[in-house]
Amino acid sequence: MEPYLIWKWLHIVSFTCWMAAMFYLPRLYVYHAGVAEGSEASELFKVMERRLLRFICNPAMILTFVFGGLLLHANPDAMHQGWFHVKFTLVLILSGFHGACSRWRKDFDKDANRRSQKFYRIANEVPTLLLIAIVFLAVLKPF
Repeated sequence: MEPYLIWKWLHIVSFTCWMAAMFYLPRLYVYHAGVAEGSEASELFKVMERRLLRFICNPAMILTFVFGGLLLHANPDAMHQGWFHVKFTLVLILSGFHGACSRWRKDFDKDANRRSQKFYRIANEVPTLLLIAIVFLAVLKPF
């Protein structure tokens, strides 16, 4: 097997894990925002959110970048194509959203959340829109 295909497979798997976590984390925030601070449910959500970020979301994001970098190293011509620049920009936006989710988790952890369930419901749609655009660009390479 070619290393390139293995890296591609690992890039897809790590990106899939990252996206799964990014779909679930804001959904947890929707539910967490609906319970009383300091309640048993709130404390359970804190544990779930922390573990999801620490053990799935963060490692998956790092591995996505590592294997994406290896793919780029193996095929540097991609850096000169327009679709790649747009895709990479969207991945950076997803990384920023990931950072925002991390900040929101810290707010919940300190019982300092001031955002509504509606805010998190809207935020929950961001990863879906980014996924659609990123996969479209990666597969179809329209420009």
